[in-house]
Amino acid sequence: MGTAFTPHAGITARFPELKPALTPQAAMVEANRCLNCFDAPCTAACPTHIDVPRFIKKIATGNIAGSARSILEANVLAGSCARVCPVEVLCEGSCVMHHRAEKPIMIGRLQRYAMDNFYGRGLQIPVRERPELPLRVACIGGGPASLACAAELRQAGVQVTVFDKRDLAGGLNTYGVAEYKQRVSESLREVEAIQSMGVEILQREIGLEDFEALEQEFDAIFLGVGLGEMHRLRIPGGEAGVMDALDLIAGYKTGEILSIGRTVAVIGCGNTAIDAAVASKRLGADEVHIVYRRGPEEMSAFGFEYEHALQEGVKFLWWRQPIALEAGTLLCAATAINEAGELVVGEMRTELAAEVVVPAIGQSPLAEWLSSVKGIQFAKGRVVVDRATGATSHAKYFAGGDCVNGGREVVDAVADGKRAARGITAALGVMEVAHG
Repeated sequence: MGTAFTPHAGITARFPELKPALTPQAAMVEANRCLNCFDAPCTAACPTHIDVPRFIKKIATGNIAGSARSILEANVLAGSCARVCPVEVLCEGSCVMHHRAEKPIMIGRLQRYAMDNFYGRGLQIPVRERPELPLRVACIGGGPASLACAAELRQAGVQVTVFDKRDLAGGLNTYGVAEYKQRVSESLREVEAIQSMGVEILQREIGLEDFEALEQEFDAIFLGVGLGEMHRLRIPGGEAGVMDALDLIAGYKTGEILSIGRTVAVIGCGNTAIDAAVASKRLGADEVHIVYRRGPEEMSAFGFEYEHALQEGVKFLWWRQPIALEAGTLLCAATAINEAGELVVGEMRTELAAEVVVPAIGQSPLAEWLSSVKGIQFAKGRVVVDRATGATSHAKYFAGGDCVNGGREVVDAVADGKRAARGITAALGVMEVAHG
């Protein structure tokens, strides 16, 4: 089934939650702070448009299960999104409390409170009463986009099979989110909930030779395959001591990596780089540096992630570019912006002790694999879709998530999956598609 997993006790102990669950009393107090705004900028800021005032009001009145059901109408992966969404720049970032010089409502933690209560009581995702349709859709990829698409299709009575090449389903939620934000078991709990809706999940890799058979077997195919391998450093010194950031995160989350070198250099300064650097500290590294070829004002990591890394003891080396790796030493060149606005490498060199080097410099698209599907249009390695429906240039294929947007938040993938499901049902002639 792809959900059997036993967490490693040592990892659980080293990665306690950053944001512990609210107590019932604290949740009630926080819910009662909400002004239940009529225009709800928090709802508008959420890519899945969860009715935030509605679910918070239900918490305030003690209807916790009803609150969770309200959330699930819009976002079937609401438990994960409550933990991993950058709420500081989405719902909470739009809270009107900012204009009152007051602390924004803790929307993410209230959402988690409702969803934890829901699953803790053994409740199941409500499935609308619909006739079972003789329509079959394949969702390739077991991550958030495919799971959201599959759940929405089930609500319309469509039969869905999800194909996932990894041992555990859930994609990024299971393997790629820092453990102190979300545990593997919490991701798998949502996978099981979606399975309980009647979604079939098969742990099977789809090869280039499989598409023709899938097109014959299924009425439509959703591509939610994410991105490919991380970009390599490609500097002199080989690959000894080099481990890409996603492998590091997946490795420790599944208990396969329990320690790391004494000195670690993480290359890049996005949110994944921050997660890898903090993980390295918690896995026992004495010195962890993030090496970035530009300055702090240009890093793609969120500010709160950067602040967290500082608190964990991670050090930042700005305006440096790795140029060689040898015997546990990373040689970096100074960089600068010239008068033409271009990044240039200077003469100054810096040596940095690094038993382990962790590139976190973005992932490559799955262009070669995807290009085997004849008739699908690509641009810059991404699948081109109609945003409103997820439809590709091939009538039978739809797509969403990172393979379309190049790599965004989990909640964006969920929104993509929902839109594509509605595009698929419309294309297949399914009437009265319910909207969350």
